[in-house]
Amino acid sequence: MSAPLAIEPAKGIRICGPCAAFDDEDAAQFWPLHSVHHLAGSSPLAITCDLSEEESACDKEEWSETPDGAEEAPDGTKDTPVEEQRGNTHGPAPPAQVTAPPAEVTAPPAQVTAPPALAATPALPPWTCGRDGEVKLRLSESGPASAPPLTVHELFLRAVERFGDCTALAWKVGERWEKLAYREYYRRCRTVAKAFLKLGLERYHGVGILGFNSPEWFMADIGAILAGGFAVGIYTTNSPEACQYVAENCQANILVVENHKQLQKILQVRDKLPNLKAVIQYKEALKEKQPNLFTWAELMEMGRDEPDGPLDGIIASQKPNQCCTLIYTSGTTGQPKGVMLSHDNVTDVFPEIVISYLPLSHIAAQMIDIWLTMRVGGAAYFAQPDALKGSLGNTLREVRPTAFMGVPRVWEKMQEAMKAAGAKSSAVRRKVAVWAKGVGTTRSPLNYRLARKLVFGKVRKALGLDRCTKCYTGAAPISKETLEFFLSLDIPVYELYGMSESTGPHTISLPEAFRLTSCGKVMQGCQSKIANPDSEGIGEICFWGRHVFMGYLNMVEKTEEALDSEGWLHSGDLGKHDEQDFLFITGRIKELIITAGGENIPPVPIEDAVKEAMPLISNAMLIGDKRKFLSMLLTVKCQVNADTGAPEDELTPEAVDLCRKMGSSADRVSEIAGGKDRVVYSAIQKAIDCVNERATSNAQRIQKWAVLGCDFSIPGGELGPTMKLKRPAVMSLYKGQIEAFYKEAASDNAAPPS
Repeated sequence: MSAPLAIEPAKGIRICGPCAAFDDEDAAQFWPLHSVHHLAGSSPLAITCDLSEEESACDKEEWSETPDGAEEAPDGTKDTPVEEQRGNTHGPAPPAQVTAPPAEVTAPPAQVTAPPALAATPALPPWTCGRDGEVKLRLSESGPASAPPLTVHELFLRAVERFGDCTALAWKVGERWEKLAYREYYRRCRTVAKAFLKLGLERYHGVGILGFNSPEWFMADIGAILAGGFAVGIYTTNSPEACQYVAENCQANILVVENHKQLQKILQVRDKLPNLKAVIQYKEALKEKQPNLFTWAELMEMGRDEPDGPLDGIIASQKPNQCCTLIYTSGTTGQPKGVMLSHDNVTDVFPEIVISYLPLSHIAAQMIDIWLTMRVGGAAYFAQPDALKGSLGNTLREVRPTAFMGVPRVWEKMQEAMKAAGAKSSAVRRKVAVWAKGVGTTRSPLNYRLARKLVFGKVRKALGLDRCTKCYTGAAPISKETLEFFLSLDIPVYELYGMSESTGPHTISLPEAFRLTSCGKVMQGCQSKIANPDSEGIGEICFWGRHVFMGYLNMVEKTEEALDSEGWLHSGDLGKHDEQDFLFITGRIKELIITAGGENIPPVPIEDAVKEAMPLISNAMLIGDKRKFLSMLLTVKCQVNADTGAPEDELTPEAVDLCRKMGSSADRVSEIAGGKDRVVYSAIQKAIDCVNERATSNAQRIQKWAVLGCDFSIPGGELGPTMKLKRPAVMSLYKGQIEAFYKEAASDNAAPPS
């Protein structure tokens, strides 16, 4: 067994031992309100430190010796200068009880552990758009933001040292779960990295990954980073042209695809990608052999016998303030932007989560599935590719996660399924369920214990959430109705808020810091401010902290728009803080409707109000920018094709039940859309009238509306991969309907169609 890793700090640098040693004090600082668990069924993970109290105490005099040139952060604390940041990059040796990996996972040679030699260098900028650029890390002298920065390799090696034999990844083969321990996971990632180098991966060039979540996706991601390239997730819903843009922008040398379907997208544009050297397919057998096209098995065989030296040299040269990952996020207009995330970004800030099913090209999934589990020794269990089409429920019941994140549509589907099942229950069961939901809202101590035994526990078990201590939602707005539904069943759903440019979450709701419809409070070590607030305190939400991105690749102007001179990230979202600093989102600046009369109207609150007033509505989109009045496009709740994800004509059981209560016999969308069902249209108009009565001005009243013949969906192009509404796409797809609203002058309150 090799000796424990010994790393000396740079000369003249003072580092607090327990802060730098891996006793996970950094995790404790960032997670004081989180209980850390093995993510998929192992016993709770206790993170401890055997240092004595004297050894653990930070020497105040030592920490006060901050070198001249320290820069003050917006909160008045001083950032550690770049020279000290580099000295802290590696930290001292881990505590004695932490041993290095056994011989089969060789610890990197000395050059990997030693920090680069320090020379007199000019102060680094807060942002960069250059692929080989470095940025000044936003370290503070104390608190969560003072934890020494790590590279991805350092984080991974520590995970191997602490959790080598614990399950890291699990995936299903037939009816059996296959598992991979951290030690072997690390070894395979190194093998992938060596194979990438042999295939010609150049420093600061991309490895694009196009496919559903899998162990191979993780290994390709980490292998790309270890080999000095960029890990670049590509959405599986991308067209060949969209894949081409991402591959060109990151100068991808290698593309990793899931199957023949995704391979065809790349082959269509291959001749337009001059930097592309190889394509690897990690699922299914190759249907045809082509030059520089390899299977995953061939890739692993290629890297297995490659020497470690070249890879170790690259790893040794990596710094926490350099880019390792690109997240492509599209704005409302224009080409996608490559969000540059540093090693420090991805190894430093985390929420807590479990089952891998969200698109890994999205920042939330990467932070949760890859980096969180590595820090705490958790296990990521991979869902089936059809998770969002119906199989996720089965995976939840099998894995029984300790924490779970669902995009709003996942929680809405659960809600619909539970309502449909409840409608088929006996009268007695329905009465007990209604009583228990009332108890869940009021939390009467005696009744709550009884309700938990009779109803709540059974509901959690049926959902696969019986061991889940925290349920999260994010990536898109969630309705108050859905939050209240689960809260009444003793399943509080906590909202996360952040963006790719903040490396995931910036605010978080917690059991001890929870308000319905709020996104919670800012995470420890981060800061928020509301820029240019109006009379109600609503303004642009701005972020500051170590989690803020490096810049947009090759996009100086866009970066300067996002980051101001003080380093604040301008989110483009509108919101406000209440008296206890809970954050409430009210909309996006770019989504703000400015009517022809000059009134600014955020659409989301009005859309949510309509959906709450009329539960039959699935999606609502407000129209009115540069128009004389507001109009709205509506869709009704319908069944979704389990294979394609496309909406069908048949209404959901809940929608049918609502129609019957209104006095309508409609069973299909086509029986309602276009004004065919006067009963339903009259009910919708009454709901809109109620919303209009609460409008703060006449300009905020909905004058015209229509029910579309098809619900919004990902295949239809109206929703993005995380089910977020794509407003420009909807405006284009339904341009004819929208123009029809404004051909004739609107009445103050349109009557139902006759």
